[in-house]
Amino acid sequence: MALRFRVCNNISFSLPTTTLSISSKVTQFRTLNSPPPITICSSVRAMGSSASSPKPDNLQDAGKAKYASINEDEWKTRLTPQQFYVTRQKGTERAFTGEYYNTKTPGTYHCICCDTPLFGSSTKFDSGTGWPSYYQPIGNNVRSKLDLSIIFMPRTEVICAACDAHLGHVFDDGPQPTGKRYCINSAALKLKPEGETF
Repeated sequence: MALRFRVCNNISFSLPTTTLSISSKVTQFRTLNSPPPITICSSVRAMGSSASSPKPDNLQDAGKAKYASINEDEWKTRLTPQQFYVTRQKGTERAFTGEYYNTKTPGTYHCICCDTPLFGSSTKFDSGTGWPSYYQPIGNNVRSKLDLSIIFMPRTEVICAACDAHLGHVFDDGPQPTGKRYCINSAALKLKPEGETF
């Protein structure tokens, strides 16, 4: 059996029902042996045809495209050796040595590589670990993925959603309301104090 369709611009066509994918709101439907055809007021795509490339859903998706073209040599010119080691080579700074581990200045912590806002100072807490710690990131600006670099100690790596900069790791021993501890390297961050413009 085949279905016959009429799209809003009055174009009619028929396709076998087994090869049709419909991503739309159907207001009427009938088979070829029934009076009027299906009326569809949005897109119809046959399986196997290529759809147009989707636009980025958010700023992070757009940022990923922008920063994917930056090679290692260019990152080296943009960052200090310590920043490059931490963010692009997944390094870890020594505890109690980072610029922000004990900072209490109100503001927003941004990614040192791409300036995406990552953490608010209101979510920062003293974890006693020697690294800046936060219980919640800003929106979806931070992603996490499994880190198996230490064979007997799997961890969850935290990266910038816009440029894939390594930030640190997240653990389940933080305070409420999230119970999370985002343990972040100072070298991956840039604090923008409240009230200051850049």
